[in-house]
Amino acid sequence: MVIIIGNQKGGAGKSTLTLLLANYLTLEKQCKVTVLDMDYQQSISQKFEKAKILENAEPYEVLAYGLQDFVNLESTIKRNPKDIVLIDLPGKLDDDGLIRVFAAAETAICPFSYDEFTFESTVPFALVLKKINPDVHILFVPNRIKANVKYELKADVDEQLNQIGLVTAVIPDRIDFQRVTTFQTPLAVDLVLAPVFKAIYENYIQPRL
Repeated sequence: MVIIIGNQKGGAGKSTLTLLLANYLTLEKQCKVTVLDMDYQQSISQKFEKAKILENAEPYEVLAYGLQDFVNLESTIKRNPKDIVLIDLPGKLDDDGLIRVFAAAETAICPFSYDEFTFESTVPFALVLKKINPDVHILFVPNRIKANVKYELKADVDEQLNQIGLVTAVIPDRIDFQRVTTFQTPLAVDLVLAPVFKAIYENYIQPRL
């Protein structure tokens, strides 16, 4: 099973959300997970290598690859459809390497925030993804949202995004996000993530395992 996490807007929280979902699926649901870090900054890979020095057995594997490498990985992924592959994508759309990755995805998680610039980046990403892969389930995750978001803005954005995919429950902003590693999610963060990840797991992951 291939789940991509992407948005062409930098700073939307793709890498952190990928890390948190990997932690949730392995530590809470005992799923077999591999993370493909295809983001140009490869921050997940760096955290993974740093954590390996301090800990023992890793709960999942993190592999650093470029988009161009996916063509060589695709056949291996298809041979193990019950394994979950999370792909952290680069924050851009102008790379032809995205086409095969988009086409292979069963579910896409698209973190965003309620501001005009992020919204204008999120919609084109989702529309291109849908054009390449009409069957993909797109889940828009309001990520690290502050309490002062205007209701009218939130309602308008949710209405438009729900025409393309599904807007999940909100993940509120917490300083604890800075303490996330490839081995653990702080309890306070785990609690605010639970409604979002539980729904994603039960509706889009568990039925395919």
